[in-house]
Amino acid sequence: MRFNLPLLLLCLAGTTIAKAAEPADSTATLEDVTVTGTREKQSRAETPATVDAIPGAVIRDSMPVHPAQIMQEVPGVWVNVTSGEGHQTAIRQPLTTNPVYLYLEDGVPTRSTGFFNHNALYEINLPQAAEIEVIKGPGTALYGSDAIGGVINVMTRASPLKPEAEISVDAGQFGWRRMLASGGNTVGANGWRGDLNLTATDGWRDATGYDRESATLRWDRVADADVMVKTVLAASNIDQQTAGSSVISETDYQNNPTRNYTPISFRDVKALRLSSAYEKEADGALLSVTPYFRSNDMDLLPNWTLTYDPTVYNTRNQSFGVLTKYRRDFEPYRARFIAGVDLDYSPGSHFEQSINTVKGGSIYTAYSTGPTIYDYDVTFMEISPYVHGEISPSERLRLTAGLRYDHLGYDYDNKLSDADIVLKPANIPFNITYRHPADTSVHYHHLSPKLGATYAFTPAVNGFVAYNHAFRVPSEAQLFRQGSALDTVGLKPVKADSYEIGARAKTADGASVEASLYYLTKRDDILNYKDPATGATQAVNAGRTLHRGVEVGAGVPLPGRLRLDVSASYARHTYQEWVVSGVADYSGKDMETAPRVISDTRLSYVPAALNGGKLALEWVTLGRYWMDAANTTQYSGHDLLNLRANYLLSRDLELFGSVINLTDRRYAESATFTTSRGREFAPGMPRTFYAGARYRWHE
Repeated sequence: MRFNLPLLLLCLAGTTIAKAAEPADSTATLEDVTVTGTREKQSRAETPATVDAIPGAVIRDSMPVHPAQIMQEVPGVWVNVTSGEGHQTAIRQPLTTNPVYLYLEDGVPTRSTGFFNHNALYEINLPQAAEIEVIKGPGTALYGSDAIGGVINVMTRASPLKPEAEISVDAGQFGWRRMLASGGNTVGANGWRGDLNLTATDGWRDATGYDRESATLRWDRVADADVMVKTVLAASNIDQQTAGSSVISETDYQNNPTRNYTPISFRDVKALRLSSAYEKEADGALLSVTPYFRSNDMDLLPNWTLTYDPTVYNTRNQSFGVLTKYRRDFEPYRARFIAGVDLDYSPGSHFEQSINTVKGGSIYTAYSTGPTIYDYDVTFMEISPYVHGEISPSERLRLTAGLRYDHLGYDYDNKLSDADIVLKPANIPFNITYRHPADTSVHYHHLSPKLGATYAFTPAVNGFVAYNHAFRVPSEAQLFRQGSALDTVGLKPVKADSYEIGARAKTADGASVEASLYYLTKRDDILNYKDPATGATQAVNAGRTLHRGVEVGAGVPLPGRLRLDVSASYARHTYQEWVVSGVADYSGKDMETAPRVISDTRLSYVPAALNGGKLALEWVTLGRYWMDAANTTQYSGHDLLNLRANYLLSRDLELFGSVINLTDRRYAESATFTTSRGREFAPGMPRTFYAGARYRWHE
C-alpha cells in the first residue's frame, strides 16, 4: 500500500499531461536547458540522459536544513542524514559511502578523484545555490572516473546587474539557528556577488552539535565582446560531533532514540576552492580554460569503527588542475565537435593513530591516543583527453557520441615500517592487524565510450536512448589503508555499463512528465565486506552487481490554485556474483540498504490569504530494504509528512516556516544487522519546527 497511492497520483498526473501534450498544442516546447552534460548550456530535449534540475527559487522556498530535504525531490534520489549536514547517497545504487558519485561546483569537481568524501554536499553552500543539476547514471565521457551512480552539479549565483542584498534568519528546535546573507552589484564590465552561510545546532540527539561557516565570492567579468571570465572562491569550515549517524540497539531506538553511544566522536573539516573559467566564443567556436585550486583538511574520529577499529586520523590534500575544452559548430546537420583535456595534480597525506577508549556501560566516555598505525604521503595524478560529437541527420533526430581516455595514478610513500602492527585496544575483544603496503606507484589506463540519440516526436514530447560506459579507480584510502586485508594495492577499478531509455513532455501551462528505464551492470565492484560477527569491514573487488529500475517525475497544475508534483522510482539492486571465500556466497541476493521504492509527493496551494506565499504538504516514502548482505533481516521502510509555508508581508519581506516529520513518526535514517549485535538503527529526527524571515533589498 505504501507505493500504490503515489503511483496512482503519478498516473493521474501523467494522463493529464499526456492529453495536454497532444500535437494540437503546437506552442508547447521543451525549452529547458542543462549545462552539466557538455559543460555548457544545451537543450534538455537534445540531451540523451536523465537530467533533473532544482532551481534556486525552489531551494529558497524550501529552505532545507539538510541536503536530504531538497535532494529527495529528484526521482530515484535518496540522501540520508548522518551528522550535521553529513550524508550518504543513493542514486541508481544502494545507500553507500563508496566513491561512485561525482560532485561538482560550477562544473569543477569539488574534490580530487583520489580523495573522495561521501559527505561532499556539506562542503558546498547548498542553501544559496543558483541551481542543482543531477545527471543520473554513469557520467558522460566528459567526466571520466567517479561518475557511476550520478553527477551532482551545484551552480553558484551570478552577479546581479543592479545593487541588491538579501538576508534571512531562521531558528528551530534543538538549538537550530542560521543566517544566510547575500549581496552584489555590477559596475561596467565587472560584477560581483558574495554569499555567507552561518549555521549551528545543538543536535536532537545527545552530543550531536554542529557548526558551519561557509562563504562564496564570485566575480564575473566581460573582458571583451566575446570573452567572459568567471572566478569563484568558496570556503567552508565545519565542526561537528559525528554521532548523529551512530546506530543504537533496537530497544533504545524504540524507547530512547536521543541516546548516543559515541559522544567522543568528531569531524572537523576545512575546504577551500578557487577556480577561474575563461571562455571565448566567436564564429561558431568556443574555447574554455578553467584552472583551479582546492585544499581539503579533515580531522576525524569515526563513530562507526569504535566497536572494531577505534582510531583518530587526519587526511589532507591540495589540488592543482585545469579543465580545457574546445567546441566547434558546423552548419551542415547542426554538427558539433568538442575536444578537451583535464589535468589534476593532488598531493596529500594520511596520518592515523589507534585509540584506547573508556566506556561507561554502552557509552564511550573518553579516549587516549595510542601508537601511530598509518603515516603516508600520496599523490594523485590525472591526464584525461576526450572527444565528443553531435549531429542531426534530420530535424527531429540528434545523435551523440563521445570517448574519453583516462591516465590516472598514485605515488605512495609509506613513512612507517612495512611491518605489520598488531594491537589489542581497550574494549576490543580481539587483536587488530594493520598492514602497510611498501612504497609504490599505481597507474590505471581506461577508455570510456558513450552513445546516445534523442528524437522529438512533437514540439512537446521528446525521447532518448543512451549507452554509457563508466569506471572508478579505487580511492587512496581503499588502496593504501590496508587494514588486515592481504592485498589492497591490487584492487581493480570498477567498470560499469549502462543502458537507458526515456521520454519527457512539457506543456505551456506548466505540466510536465519524464520517465526513464535503466539497466546498469558493474564489474569488479569494490564492496565493503562486513564480518557478520564483528562488524569489521574491508574493501574487496566482488564480481558483478546489477542495478535496474524505472524513474518517473511528473507535475501538473490543478484547479483551485493547487499543484501536484510526484517523484517516484522502483529499482532492484542485486549481487550477481559475490563469493567471499570460505565465508559466504551472496550471489543472487539483494544488496543491503537498497530500497526498491523511493517516492516524494508534493501538493502545493497558493491561496490569496498568503499574499503570494505558498502552503506545501510533502509525503516522503522509503520502501523496505535488507539490513544485511545475507538477506536475513529487513527494515520495514517508512512514510513521512512534511509541511512548509511562506507569507509575504510585502514585496521585500517574507516569513517562512516548516514542520518536519509532521506526525512524529519513529523511523531510521539507516538500519543494519550483525549476528553479534542484532538489529541496529540510526534514528531519524522527531517532529521539528522551524521558522524564519527573509528581507530583500534591490534598486
